[in-house]
Amino acid sequence: MVVKEYDSPVGLLYLASIGRELCLCSWQGLASCHSFLRQHLEESDYESEWDVVDRARRELDEYFDGDREEFDIPLKMFGTEFQKMVWEALEAIPYGRTESYGQVARTIGRPLAVRAVANACARNPLAIFIPCHRVTSASGRPAGYAGGEEALQRLMQLERLQQEELTGS
Repeated sequence: MVVKEYDSPVGLLYLASIGRELCLCSWQGLASCHSFLRQHLEESDYESEWDVVDRARRELDEYFDGDREEFDIPLKMFGTEFQKMVWEALEAIPYGRTESYGQVARTIGRPLAVRAVANACARNPLAIFIPCHRVTSASGRPAGYAGGEEALQRLMQLERLQQEELTGS
């Protein structure tokens, strides 16, 4: 397992990979990251893991520079089947768009599971790569975000500004 810091425009992130897949992009401290990884430790391919983390850093750089809207890096999702279903639905939310927790719940065929969707978003171990920052409350307002209110606003502003440039609005 490899854990590397990434000093992003929205704060210090920790990136980690296991094997050939990124499994963590988190604002949580290094101790929390290691605890998470120990729970999910598998056979390690140390050299590939460095490559994955370095690739993740490059893709994040491109995203923050406004040159990337989708990530190509393979992701390893550790969570319950329900959480994985939610996270996959989040990946389908287009850049510069938002959906409510209720919309995500309907998308996954569980319209009454709004709180469970919110909990899955809160436990997303791959911030930014799995864009939980694109999920809002029913009123359309941003909800709590693991990276904090400032990081959430900056991510939303980045995508909104890029979307405006592309559409000419």
